[in-house]
Amino acid sequence: MTSTLDPSCGPAPVVDAGPGTLYPLHPLEDPRWGRLVERHPHSSAFHTVAWLEALRQTYGYQPVAFTTAPPSAELSDGVVLCRVGGPITGRRLISLPFSDHCEVLPDLRTGGDALVSALRRTLRGESVRYVELRSKCALPSGIGPNDSTEQYCFHSLDLRPDLAALFHGCHKACTQRKITRAEREGLVCRTGRSEDLLEAFWGLFLMTRRRHGVPPQPKKWFHNLIHSFGDALNIRVAFKDDQPAAAILTLRHKDVLMYKYGCSDTRFNSLGGTQLLFWNAIQEGKREGMREFDLGRSDLANTGLILFKDRLGGARSMMTYRRCYQSPPARFTGAKAAGWALLASNAIVPYLSDGALSLVGSALYRYFA
Repeated sequence: MTSTLDPSCGPAPVVDAGPGTLYPLHPLEDPRWGRLVERHPHSSAFHTVAWLEALRQTYGYQPVAFTTAPPSAELSDGVVLCRVGGPITGRRLISLPFSDHCEVLPDLRTGGDALVSALRRTLRGESVRYVELRSKCALPSGIGPNDSTEQYCFHSLDLRPDLAALFHGCHKACTQRKITRAEREGLVCRTGRSEDLLEAFWGLFLMTRRRHGVPPQPKKWFHNLIHSFGDALNIRVAFKDDQPAAAILTLRHKDVLMYKYGCSDTRFNSLGGTQLLFWNAIQEGKREGMREFDLGRSDLANTGLILFKDRLGGARSMMTYRRCYQSPPARFTGAKAAGWALLASNAIVPYLSDGALSLVGSALYRYFA
């Protein structure tokens, strides 16, 4: 049987969805996907062709989407996935790799039950351990007998109040005073997508990943993001006397500003560079009419990051990822194997040179999505 998810095998067969039919499409080639993402209220930067193209160019992932709309009709719903992994970590389908969240986009009239139920059926013909759906909202269909879930903390900042109210909503000692100190210390913030800003960001990023004991994404990933998103992406770097002190990378989609990556040199943390960068991003979001600042997910064990986002005034909620297994999960496959591999990297990453650390990230990161 031809795989439903292998674009190299020609047109994918239709998936029987019970009362309806589920049709596969190639979101990088079919313009209907981009139009759905642009008009659907639940879409994010992670659904966009720009994000999918950066994933393809960097990691070789071939995205596929499923919809209940036949090939001749405009899309009213959809879910997009990539096949990830190999013999060690296990093959799985993720919606989407390296994405904090990627909602199933339901038909707003009928909901997403049929779409999620039909997606489960694709497991029967796929040599994957599970499908992982990363949603901010509760998924419409019930938990299956072999399903597992993993929870994260999610923060979002409402940008509709005026700037004075947004500043007042920040923690007085840990955020407001840090912003004031950064300005008093003469930190200079630069924003853009230039090669010198990327170099400053990349140096801080390597420093931060080594500190956390994990390999970095390939530098090519950031080049491809810049190329794909254009002026919807900004690198923001705070400098102290021409020395990079902190940096964040943000994306924009419709009226949502999204924080995706952050890094810093701990020698300058007391100067408040990171807080100043977020405040500058909030001010820019207000100028550009953004409705929301998506502050992203945090591991529940990362209490420091959660507290930092709380102190920016972000509203906290829980986000649940669901893994839909074809059969009961084995003890050492898929996410567990990936987790052990990442734990092993913690022991060696701090001792690698920048060049070796970059090579490790380039070689391995595509397997840990």
